[in-house]
Amino acid sequence: MIRRSVKDTLHPRNRFRGGYDFPTLIAASPPLAEFVRPNAHGNASVDYADPPAVKALNRALLIRTYGLTTWDVPPGYLCPPIPGRSDYLHHAADLISASRDAAGSQVATVRALDVGMGANCIYPLIGASEYGWRFVGTETDPVALRWARSLVARNPTVANLIECRLQPSPRECFNGVIKRGEHFDLSMCNPPFHASASAAEEASRRKRRHLSGRTRAPVLNFGGQAGELWCEGGELAFVSRMIHESVAFARQCRWFTTLVSKSEHLPRLSQVLREAEAPEVRTIDMSHGQKKSRILAWTFRRD
Repeated sequence: MIRRSVKDTLHPRNRFRGGYDFPTLIAASPPLAEFVRPNAHGNASVDYADPPAVKALNRALLIRTYGLTTWDVPPGYLCPPIPGRSDYLHHAADLISASRDAAGSQVATVRALDVGMGANCIYPLIGASEYGWRFVGTETDPVALRWARSLVARNPTVANLIECRLQPSPRECFNGVIKRGEHFDLSMCNPPFHASASAAEEASRRKRRHLSGRTRAPVLNFGGQAGELWCEGGELAFVSRMIHESVAFARQCRWFTTLVSKSEHLPRLSQVLREAEAPEVRTIDMSHGQKKSRILAWTFRRD
């Protein structure tokens, strides 16, 4: 019998609160079978420090849970944890729903902008599958952009809901991709958290020690390129630039949101938002096992 622990910290609508049903996942994606073994408690699991195992699990989750046809990422690119990414989308859906109820809006289709969608294209794929949202995903890396476009094309159930655009400037989020007269209900972002490649590598080593209980070669279990994991100034500088830039698009996006991994960055980011004169700011806490994060959301709209 497979025991499935309830992950109470996940959003109430998160499809993974009950854990993973591995027989069902294997039936949907048979290649997962070779990676499933009993863990120390005798429950079916995979080695989360093994990149091929994580990729196989992600593929099975997306095929079984969201009805995708296929999913993959190129070697070395970010392979994200699916439950946490879906949690962001559920909280974003609550934010949009509350705003529309307050404004008395009856518009059915949500338009979302994913800043830096990555080769995995995970937010657009899940958001389009789960909620039927229309997405524009942006990317500065041409390889990641081509891969994301290929993923969208190979998943016909959501292909007409997702557009992938090149962001020509690695230091900009909205300039160059939001078109004149275009409007979004929401922007979202998983920013590069680290300030340098060495900091990202050390974080990877700590993660692998935690997952495997021993030191191994510095291979990221979830992968990641420079633009996905680090940038000059790290998360604080990236989000600060995003806030400053968002002012010019105040009427074209109702809610701007981003993940913030380090709570110590919130006071400074709150100050930047005050300087930008954002009338409403929210922080939404999230927790996935021992990992804690939060969504920072702000709007310039008063209606």
